[in-house]
Amino acid sequence: MPILNRRFILPALVACMPIVAAVVSAPRILDRFHAARPDMRIVIDLSERRLRVIEGGEVVHTYGVAVGSRKHPTPTGSYWTGRIQWNPRWVPPPRKWAARLHPRGPHDPRNPMQGVKIYFREPWYFIHGTNDPGSIGTAASHGCIRMRTADARSLARRISKHGSVQVVIRA
Repeated sequence: MPILNRRFILPALVACMPIVAAVVSAPRILDRFHAARPDMRIVIDLSERRLRVIEGGEVVHTYGVAVGSRKHPTPTGSYWTGRIQWNPRWVPPPRKWAARLHPRGPHDPRNPMQGVKIYFREPWYFIHGTNDPGSIGTAASHGCIRMRTADARSLARRISKHGSVQVVIRA
């Protein structure tokens, strides 16, 4: 029996070497991956009405935004992006202010969500494009973050490359 065991030990060790090498080098592989795709987060300053995209600790893009009005403030805090819905239809939320409003299709010019909707606090708070670009830089929304439609689409594409990203909203 001892002779049989020796015959199988060396081939078994040789067969396991690639697995051992992968396990030992995995942290280095992950470090290279993270170095190639720096972490991304979004910081929204409500008083400045600015959204900043931060990658690898550096601000890589700044966008003007519209924020929630005094009656309908944007929630502050730390969130994570959720679903991204392209060309969303708009369904009035079950809120008093929206009681007499009607749903709008994806390409309806009266749809207040143009181009894309990025969830950050479900079910009613998003970053989205707007049919009212003149509102950018003001406190005009019902709590959402409005962006110019092209800017919102660009941001959504960037988020899609990173998966879910942190959204920090400050007063």
